[in-house]
Amino acid sequence: MKQLLLDWGATPPQTLDNFVVGKNTELLTLLNSLATPNTATVTQQMITIWGHAGSGKSHLLQALHATTNGLLLTPEHTVGEFVYSADQAMYLVDNCDQLSEEHQIAAFALYNQVKDAGGSWIASANQAPAQLKLREDLRTRLGWGLIYELHGLSDEEKLDALSKSAESRGLSLSPGVLPYLLTHFRRDMPSLSAMLDALDRYSLETQRPITLPLLRELLQSGEATTSL
Repeated sequence: MKQLLLDWGATPPQTLDNFVVGKNTELLTLLNSLATPNTATVTQQMITIWGHAGSGKSHLLQALHATTNGLLLTPEHTVGEFVYSADQAMYLVDNCDQLSEEHQIAAFALYNQVKDAGGSWIASANQAPAQLKLREDLRTRLGWGLIYELHGLSDEEKLDALSKSAESRGLSLSPGVLPYLLTHFRRDMPSLSAMLDALDRYSLETQRPITLPLLRELLQSGEATTSL
């Protein structure tokens, strides 16, 4: 089989519009209002979003970062970057549960400064604030504001989202392709969407329709898994 270079970086940027809402309508409505604020009604928001890996927490924070130019901070950033600036109205702190002790101290101080200045703080974690294994002062602060559990999609919702994505791009999928993909590949939506993109490119490269045998061939090549 000819080796293909699967360009996973070609997937569409993460936006609020391409986030599959599922049971998260209230949260998405709130985040959209923050992304397109009416200056007459802008209010401070201190929000913690929690959910299991792959539920879309990072997608939402990165989408807000791109839309609002809010400062996006992660455990990979240096402690020195967790610094308040009067020019910054929104702070987005992803994967709070993975912050080091030093990062937690800096995040606690930053949270207090943002709140005192009337800015907005949106953080994500893998558990509700009460269950997080963090410093008590930071854990308590994360529980002060609004708390939203990010509900993952059901299998039916994932299949529907993938079907609509394929339809919007004019892809013709044979019956059984998407159910097989859902049960034989990573189950989070970013990975599933990336695989759909790779399947489209592989179909074009090999001049073959998108069928179950084509999907199996791509999966068995090992490239899809190792390229992620």
